[in-house]
Amino acid sequence: MGAINQLIIYLRWPVMVGMVLALTVLVLFPNVRPTPGVDLQRDSGSLTPSDMEAWQGPVSYARAVARAAPAVVNIYTLKQVRNSRHPLFDDPLYRHFFNLSDIPRQQRMQSARGSGVIVSKEGYILTSNHVIDGVDEIVVSLADGREAKAQLKGVNRSSDLAVLKIDLDHLSPIPIGSPDTAMVGDVVLAIGNAFGMGQTVTQGIVSATRRRGFNIAHFENFIQTDAAINPGNSGGALIDAHGNLLGINTAILDQSGSASGIGFAIPADTAIQTLNDIVEFGRVVRGWLGVEAQPLSPQLAQSFNLRTTNGVLITRVAKQGPADKAGLRPGDVITRINDSLVGDGRWGQQEVAESRPGETVSIEIIRQGQVQVVEAVLGSEPIAS
Repeated sequence: MGAINQLIIYLRWPVMVGMVLALTVLVLFPNVRPTPGVDLQRDSGSLTPSDMEAWQGPVSYARAVARAAPAVVNIYTLKQVRNSRHPLFDDPLYRHFFNLSDIPRQQRMQSARGSGVIVSKEGYILTSNHVIDGVDEIVVSLADGREAKAQLKGVNRSSDLAVLKIDLDHLSPIPIGSPDTAMVGDVVLAIGNAFGMGQTVTQGIVSATRRRGFNIAHFENFIQTDAAINPGNSGGALIDAHGNLLGINTAILDQSGSASGIGFAIPADTAIQTLNDIVEFGRVVRGWLGVEAQPLSPQLAQSFNLRTTNGVLITRVAKQGPADKAGLRPGDVITRINDSLVGDGRWGQQEVAESRPGETVSIEIIRQGQVQVVEAVLGSEPIAS
């Protein structure tokens, strides 16, 4: 017993010191405490092999770039502009006194740069309308070093798109992706003529979809990305991780003037529809409902006993137009089109405009306090005279 008591006395202090140290660690580092009822080993391995594979990204996007880059072109434009001069040169008395009647106004050529995307073997190219708007000459430089003058086939100013055509053989059109399936967090790459340096690739993710309200174009339904869209990238390609076209880069939201910021791309399906319309009809063909409407103000919403300002009040219906044939009339409040809220009217207008003539749309209205749903067969947007 004496030997046992001596052993206990000998071990007492090391045991007490160990317990104090363990208690100190638990107090200072609570993350090391095991959670009651949770098997940490089992939980850390709860992801299935397919889940883990879905989370794994490629080490390199070189194959995606190699697939898409041959279709991305550099665009150089020339525009003839008049040099400004002192106002006195236009004063009749001054010109007579100094005999300046024969002095012509000086002119110069102004150059600009941008990007474009080859989308067909026939040489059709999509770009941004603001890249070529008002220019006198357009030159396209391909990734393989060839150059060609481009013809302007048509524009869609409402969506800031333009269609060009070049006459060259052995072109490599870009594969078209599915922007409707793009999700926030998807990896994307922007390819374009950044700063006029030639083809450049930047990488980011899809940070939002269906963005609008930036007054970049009349119809806005942008893919938002944090991939750097530098000056000169406008009209270039936004591609997915497999090299498929998701959109046409159009603008960057950044007040500093640098490349960092939020970029926007027009979805590829909208761009391709624009191209097909211009090639086939010479213009963009839009669906037409045949109504004039105004947004609901808080006062109007209150007068209709509505709790929100979502909706538009019909003020005029075109005679024998699609809305008239569907039974819509002034005083009706449109709240939804194809199950989508119309908001202040711009989303509803865009929903109709992006539909094709002959398609049927479902329209939810409020008439005399009652919710009704009618269907209308869209017509063709009248050509402005």
